[in-house]
Amino acid sequence: MDGPGAADDLRADNPGIERQVIDVMEQGVIAWSAGGQCLLFNTRVYSMLEIGEDVLDEATTRAEFRARSLARGDMSEEIIARIEQRTAAGQPFAYDRTLPSGRMVMTAGRPMRGGGTVITMTDVTEARRAQADLIRAKAKAEEAEQEIREILAQERARQEEARLLAELNEWLQSCKSLDELYEIVEHFMPLMLPGTKGELYVYSNSRDALDGMVKWNTAQLHPSISADSCWALRRGRGYEYRKDGLCLRCDHVEAHGDGDAPHEYLCVPIVAHGDTVGLLHIRFDPDGKCAARINDRSAFALRCGEHISMAVANARLRDELRDQSIRDPLTGLYNRRYFLDALWRELSIAGRRDTCLGIVSFDVDRFKTFNDNHGHDAGDAVLRAIGAWLRDHFTGDEIACRYGGEEFMILVPTAALDDTVCLAERLRDGIADLRVRHLSETLPRVTVSCGVVSCPDHGCETGPLLRLVDEALYAAKAAGRNAVRVAGGPVDAPGRHNALAKAGQSD
Repeated sequence: MDGPGAADDLRADNPGIERQVIDVMEQGVIAWSAGGQCLLFNTRVYSMLEIGEDVLDEATTRAEFRARSLARGDMSEEIIARIEQRTAAGQPFAYDRTLPSGRMVMTAGRPMRGGGTVITMTDVTEARRAQADLIRAKAKAEEAEQEIREILAQERARQEEARLLAELNEWLQSCKSLDELYEIVEHFMPLMLPGTKGELYVYSNSRDALDGMVKWNTAQLHPSISADSCWALRRGRGYEYRKDGLCLRCDHVEAHGDGDAPHEYLCVPIVAHGDTVGLLHIRFDPDGKCAARINDRSAFALRCGEHISMAVANARLRDELRDQSIRDPLTGLYNRRYFLDALWRELSIAGRRDTCLGIVSFDVDRFKTFNDNHGHDAGDAVLRAIGAWLRDHFTGDEIACRYGGEEFMILVPTAALDDTVCLAERLRDGIADLRVRHLSETLPRVTVSCGVVSCPDHGCETGPLLRLVDEALYAAKAAGRNAVRVAGGPVDAPGRHNALAKAGQSD
């Protein structure tokens, strides 16, 4: 039966058993006394630390061993200081020792009863490599995960950009006019680019300046800016300004009444069918609030400008085509087609609202003779002058049209018969006072004869009204021209005009 006595017999039969035990251990072992003398060590220490007997033997002290390790680079002064501190306090310690070969040895010290320290050394090279590989793999995984997050965030931002641009484009392409387009730009730009301020400018007809048409998130809008005050217009492409960048501020950029000059802004030329027609100016929030949903706010703003450019081009083209279809190219007035549509529309409105509608028909007296005497070019000059006079003097709800040849029509919504007659008299006087110059000479004065009808006085159907107003026009001509006649009877007008008409006097 084993017991304490058996252990003593084993030691007696096997002298040096303790030494044999520590020599077969996989770990290196050193025991230091409280005073720093080497009590024992096993031979594994030599291979473990890659040292020879010149570094450690039975006579080596702890201080000598540490000094030699410090010289070899196995230990540092910081580690030695920490070990001495914990040893003096009777506390265990552990640290990794990196050998010249690159192997790593974990060195652990534990205090003994009565003083002294036992040091064990374990080769942890593979474990530390595996740990380092694991840390690197974890770091790579985290890096890949972060990269995936960024890619997903960029993709979400790209999809959001595409959605916003598609929605903006849908609204822009649905516009019936430039005015509607400007309204959409004013409404959508603060939503597309939150935290921005800006304006949309469009070239005036003279092409020497750009007129302010739209603003958002800003207190003021320049009435106009000069074409050469913007670097984007001068360079023919988008221009981005940053206060700390290699760039110059545009002359048109000022405080805009809502703060100091911007630190960052973008100017985007609005191009329609190869022709620059305007400028989109965007000032960015210095706090970067605009970048919350998009990847690159400047690139996104440029794309917004491209969509607006396309919409402006389409709207201008639609306006031009519509004008060509409803405008008379010589006088600039509406044509016969537009007049008939407008007459039907206004009669419908008058019927629904129980209001009046006046119609004036007039043509140039003896126009064929005028053309024969002075040429068709002179006749065209007269017609252009009449068109210009009508555009200048009828700026309300009146609709002036060239009905054909030298005949014109005017619709006067909500006008009673007396008011329509007064308008015809004003027109007759105004045309008679015209002085038209052609080929450096003043042409003879021309006069017009006017016929007048009114709804509901003469009915509210298109065909009968047109027939009656035509009859009234011929009555004015039969009365001597340069006169106004109402369908169904003479006009109740100032005596001079009636007297002239009855006497058959005309110019």
